[in-house]
Amino acid sequence: MAYCIDRITEQGVNVERVILVGGGARSEAVPRIAPATLGMPVHVPTPAEYVALGAARQAAWTLSEADAPPSWSFGATVSYTGEPTPEVVERYRSVQTLTLGQ
Repeated sequence: MAYCIDRITEQGVNVERVILVGGGARSEAVPRIAPATLGMPVHVPTPAEYVALGAARQAAWTLSEADAPPSWSFGATVSYTGEPTPEVVERYRSVQTLTLGQ
């Protein structure tokens, strides 16, 4: 996740939070570790089919020809925070060529 945030930031996007869905969100450990590793809050919404819902929202927006997307609620969300541990991400970056093949 830190790698992806790095790539997004390189494009000039200011990442302020992470919304965690899927298998990682169902884990007890990932939402608790991620804020410290990523250095920002992590939000875990109620489990749902967010990929399908997102695709439906995009389709509805396209068909409506509106200037803004339709509103979309994540429902109840649990937020996790943690003291940043940049040394963990730096250690990963030092060996990322072994895992990413770069």
